[in-house]
Amino acid sequence: MGASGLILTNLMCKAMNRSLANVMFAGFGTEGAGPVEIGDRTVRSVDAEQAAMILAYAQSVVFVPGYGLAVAQAQHDLKKVASLLEERGVDVRYAIHPVAGRMPGHMNVLLAEADVPYTQLYDLDEINDDFPTVDVAVVVGANDVVNPLARDPKSVIAGMPILDVDKAKTCIVMKRSLSPGFAGIDNPLFYNENTMMFFGNAKDSIVDLAKEVREA
Repeated sequence: MGASGLILTNLMCKAMNRSLANVMFAGFGTEGAGPVEIGDRTVRSVDAEQAAMILAYAQSVVFVPGYGLAVAQAQHDLKKVASLLEERGVDVRYAIHPVAGRMPGHMNVLLAEADVPYTQLYDLDEINDDFPTVDVAVVVGANDVVNPLARDPKSVIAGMPILDVDKAKTCIVMKRSLSPGFAGIDNPLFYNENTMMFFGNAKDSIVDLAKEVREA
């Protein structure tokens, strides 16, 4: 299993034009600095209270976990947020990219540790067509696996399979900063009109989010 995971990871490294050493040992990023304007592009940000209001009154929410969730060990806290939303009647699912994290299956293991029901886990092929009908997609510490540039034939990650979170009605991206992922390229998802950035450490942000959802 370890050998096959390493082989798949190496294939994804080639797809993203990065070395295996860079993926395994590169730094995670820096703290975000809030909303910024870059040229004619605007980054819209939310805090825990604003994000909680959006989630609490949604009908469907899809969480997209990434390496940032693993680094922060926030899977249990994310499960608490999901449970609170379910108590409000929200349909909650998790979209799992096959290579999100350090190697294939990483996210499945983390969510299993948090007792997330297997029936709520959907792979890329199962859920991508549903995103246009999803009220809120919440990206937790993922970057390259949700980068729309993969659809651009001229991009260095052209052809890489991604989760189409940009097609959801609203997308909340929980991330420490606007830094690029391991592919080393900017992510236009961050600047979309339907995207809101929730800057901060994943664990701290999700703990605050759970508190605000409970009080919403």
